[in-house]
Parts: sequence; structure tokens; C-alpha cells
Amino acid sequence: MSIRHGLLALLERGPRYGSQLRTEFESRTGSTWPLNVGQVYTTLARLERDGLVAPGGEDTAGHTLYAITDTGRAELREWYERPVDRANPPRDELAIKLAMAVGAPHVDIRAVIQSQRHATVQAMQDYTRLKAQALTAIESGRTGERDDIAWLLVLEQLIFQTEAEARWLDHCETRLVRLWASGELAQADRPTADPRTADPRTAVAEPPGETTAGTAGTAGPTIPTTDRMPRTARTRRG
Repeated sequence: MSIRHGLLALLERGPRYGSQLRTEFESRTGSTWPLNVGQVYTTLARLERDGLVAPGGEDTAGHTLYAITDTGRAELREWYERPVDRANPPRDELAIKLAMAVGAPHVDIRAVIQSQRHATVQAMQDYTRLKAQALTAIESGRTGERDDIAWLLVLEQLIFQTEAEARWLDHCETRLVRLWASGELAQADRPTADPRTADPRTAVAEPPGETTAGTAGTAGPTIPTTDRMPRTARTRRG
């Protein structure tokens, strides 16, 4: 996540001070990626050092304002036009966990997968419920702010992401079962047999590309009645 460019985008709308930038950033993203004031001011100091922002005086309350420079605008335009670099993907804790669990003594890999699948599906349901609420607010005419539309797009990205994670977990489980059945996975490292099947060697799902799992283009999961919020997304203040 580029806090640097996010702040530049907000400053393009006019001078802002630190805590104001934090509030607007969290409002635009639905507090999915919360910032603290220290992060904001550290980033502003670096932007000023690089000539992308400059002090813009003070407001009536004495807050130091920052304004984007012409160099900052050019940097922002380039960021919008430049595809996100996937050559160095961010570390994924789940992928690292499963990679370390493979072959680790006394670790039931299937139990790890099933536990994560439950949490992933719950998060997907939470995001879907929030999406329904956001759509209702927008379509009812109670709101037309760009922040609300931006929050909707962030929610939909999170839904796509959790759907992909659920499919990947299914694939991982199938892969492990196949490797054990073929003897390529050591007997001591085999996943625990699925209680739903008499013989784990018969529990072979569709290969990648032929999964029957739903996609983001199909009907989403049932929206739960619980008001519990996912830890990765907080309720936006209306």
C-alpha cells in the first residue's frame, strides 16, 4: 500500500494538515488500512524532502498545512498511469504458514487449512454484508460522496481476494491428498484423513482450472445476521 501516493492524492484537492489527512485517508478506504498520525507526519517529512509537498502556512487553529507541488502532481500522475508492480509481491502470512507446515513434525496440515477456510469464509460473509449496506446507502440517495463509492470498491476487492483465498485453500488440500496418495508426500507428513470420506486417497477434487467453487461474478455468500465486524475492515462513520 502506498501511503505516500495516497497522501499526495488527498493533497491535490487542497492543503491539508496531518490529522486531517489521516481522517480523510481512512474515510476514503473505510478504515481498512488505518494510519496513525506518526505515519502521516513521517511520510509528509519525506515528501517535503523529495520536493513533492511544501509547507502551505497555517489554518485558523494553528495547524501546519501542507500543499502539493508541481513535482508532486507529476509524481501523482505517473503513479496513476503506472501498473502496480507484482515482481516483488508482499509477504503473505498464510502462504508462509502453509509452506512451513509442510513436513513440520506433529502439524496436522489439513486442520490448519480447515481452520483458515472457516475464518476466510466468515470474512467473506462479513465483507458481503458490508457491501450490501453500502449499496443500499448509495442507491437510496442518502449518500453520493466519492468516499462511499471508494469504500464500495475497496469492499469488492476484499471480497474477490477472500474468494480467491478460499479456492486456493481447496486446491492446497487436494494437492496434499494427491501427493500422499502417490507416495510423494512422506507417510509421516500426510494430512489427516477427511472424516467425510472412507479413504482419503479417493478425496480428489477437480484439478486447478476446473474447480466448481463460485466466482466473484456469481451470487455471493449468505449475509449473516451477526454484527461482528472483520478485523480488517471497520465500520465507516456516516
